[in-house]
Amino acid sequence: MPLDRNRPAFVGVAVSAATDPQAAVAEAVRQLDLADTCFVLAFVPERLPLGPLAEALETHLTGVPVFGCTTAGQITPDGYDTTALLLIAFPRRHFRCASQFITPLNPISIKQIAADTRRLSAQFRHTAGWERLALVFADGLSKQEDLLASTLESSLGDVPFFGGSAGNGLDFRETFVLHHGQFHGNAALLLLLETDLGFAGLGFDHFLPTATQMVVTDAIPEERLVLEINGAPAALEYARLVGCSVDQLCPRVFAENPVLVRHNTTYHVRAIHSASDTQALSFLSAIDVGLLLTLGRGKEILRTLETGLDVTSPEGRAPDFILGFDCVLRKLEIEQKDLGPQVSAILRDRRVLGFNTYGEQHCGVHVNQTFVGVAFFEPARRSLH
Repeated sequence: MPLDRNRPAFVGVAVSAATDPQAAVAEAVRQLDLADTCFVLAFVPERLPLGPLAEALETHLTGVPVFGCTTAGQITPDGYDTTALLLIAFPRRHFRCASQFITPLNPISIKQIAADTRRLSAQFRHTAGWERLALVFADGLSKQEDLLASTLESSLGDVPFFGGSAGNGLDFRETFVLHHGQFHGNAALLLLLETDLGFAGLGFDHFLPTATQMVVTDAIPEERLVLEINGAPAALEYARLVGCSVDQLCPRVFAENPVLVRHNTTYHVRAIHSASDTQALSFLSAIDVGLLLTLGRGKEILRTLETGLDVTSPEGRAPDFILGFDCVLRKLEIEQKDLGPQVSAILRDRRVLGFNTYGEQHCGVHVNQTFVGVAFFEPARRSLH
């Protein structure tokens, strides 16, 4: 699949819509220059069988570390794409990388993750003049991303990290991260990077808090399951507050009527995954008894997307590319409003590459219905004194 003339200058990008794993990887790898590649990120559509795909990646990318995850859709040079395999090659001349594989994720060992992360950071040789950041990809159904994000924030110190939870379309059945040639469930992957490129973090959603508030009065926190809201069955009370019947609750209703949690002065979405037959609500982020929830109201999603992606370097340059982690619930709302082509055009014009997630990690917090990313810029010109 040819890339447009606005492709990034500092990473290689390859896309294949082939349905056979060997053919897809072979087609994608032909689009890359692997001679100077430090590592490759692979974002994998739901339809590709993982065993044969892992074998194909090993065959065609021998000697090149490949990391990544399964997704709920890709963000390619053409915008949203639910079927394409996306490979992004990071060159040695601009990137260095060290990885940490975290398993099991559930049950999570905070002490072990913290110790391993500090050890990785200490052993990763620093390159003079280069800056560090980290990426994290996690099993999107582990229900441990909240603890993982807070642990990594304290362990990485002043190194910023950005990430997304792996997905598998809209099935919410099983998700995997890719490390050392294999796909792993119940796991996470931390990539510690150094780069001479400038970079800036992004994180935004398109919701405002309303005056409608609710309190979680019964829950099973370890399952992210809310049993009661305001003393009533959770699904029944939520449906009443958003103005529909319990039978009408569905991903579209949840996406358009999110509940928000306040963290300091900022509101974050706590996305609802589904309603059970027992009128409980299953969430995609941490919940607890006594948690105060606020019903959210959507802003204009195209304008907020353009504004959120409008970032420049200190020298006023536009990004060479943006590595983006975009919640699948945002994509679902966009498609339901028939805004897919307009959003894809914005993503294409801003050179956004990445995937649709089951949740996002930013500033030490696991969030939902949010766009999180890193904008990478041309290295600043150094004086020749």
